[in-house]
Amino acid sequence: MTMQRSRPPFRADHVGSLLRPQRVKEARAKFQTGAITAAELLRVENLEIGKIVQKQKQSGLRLATDGEMRRVWWHFDFLKHLTGCELHKTEGAVVAGRVTSGESIRVTGKLDFPDKHPMIEHFKLLKDRCDLAGVVAKMTIPSPSLLHYRGGRAAISEQAYPNIDDFFVDLAKTWRKAVQAFYDAGCRYLQFDDTVWAYLCSEDQRAKLRARGEDPDSLPAVYARVINYAIAERPADMTITTHVCRGNFRSNWIASGGYEPVAETLLARVNYDGYFLEYDSDRAGGFEPLRFLPKGNKVVVLGLITSKTGALEKKDDIKKRLMEAAALVPLDQLALSPQCGFASTEEGNIITEDEQWAKLRLTAEIANEVWGR
Repeated sequence: MTMQRSRPPFRADHVGSLLRPQRVKEARAKFQTGAITAAELLRVENLEIGKIVQKQKQSGLRLATDGEMRRVWWHFDFLKHLTGCELHKTEGAVVAGRVTSGESIRVTGKLDFPDKHPMIEHFKLLKDRCDLAGVVAKMTIPSPSLLHYRGGRAAISEQAYPNIDDFFVDLAKTWRKAVQAFYDAGCRYLQFDDTVWAYLCSEDQRAKLRARGEDPDSLPAVYARVINYAIAERPADMTITTHVCRGNFRSNWIASGGYEPVAETLLARVNYDGYFLEYDSDRAGGFEPLRFLPKGNKVVVLGLITSKTGALEKKDDIKKRLMEAAALVPLDQLALSPQCGFASTEEGNIITEDEQWAKLRLTAEIANEVWGR
């Protein structure tokens, strides 16, 4: 008997980003120096995205993303095109001894989702290639919570939003408009990528929030209201999931801590259809917080296969952990994926393309063996 799913999230799934092929890296570098035009860069990106869509299908997946090939960052490339937002230079953050590019986002005016946001067109181009391949096109965007959490009150214009509650209202409305725009473009599988919930499980990050005047105990309820409003009117044939990330830059991470501090709010009170949760290391804690997942249609996609190193996991080890989780959540409400994307920034993780594809094939093989073909 098969227990495969006919709609996303699928039993074998993945978070979204993929290592940038060398041809994309070279084209982006040439574009930055003016050696090629935007049209020439687009042509290269389109060709390479077409290839990786086919590779995802060949790996045994029923979905495909564009690998975030057109992005520098997993989040800023979306946020900077919102009305009322701008990217600005900062000192690069230090992540496990490595320095990121020095950029951040701030809110300078009233928020809105513009009609011409470039990622709508990016999705349409992806969908064309997915339709040809016979797979579901999955689009990833940052969660609205990111726009507040990254800089807090200091990164939000006092002139535009003297009352922070008005900011959260507009934040929710902006993402609701984005959801509708992607749906109108043909998107039926949308994911909100979100580091916030994992950071709220980290004592170090909670201390930093208190230092800037925020209450880490009250923020989950605020973010839950924003997200629920944003996704409340999604049509019945649209799936919206989230990926909870502990940081991912060049195979390094930022936050540690189990899901217990946020699990009840996130799993039971935020109305996502699915949750991609990282479980590739002890930093994520145990499966006990999964007890808050309501019985029904919600699915937890367990990130048991790491994207941070190339060594391939053993099937029996992954199956054993799936069964451990199934003691708390029905197996029918579980799925499997790599723990994070393979390239949350254009630099990518310290892993080869061959190792990346091997991880995705392993995910599909295990899912077929556990849930049937």
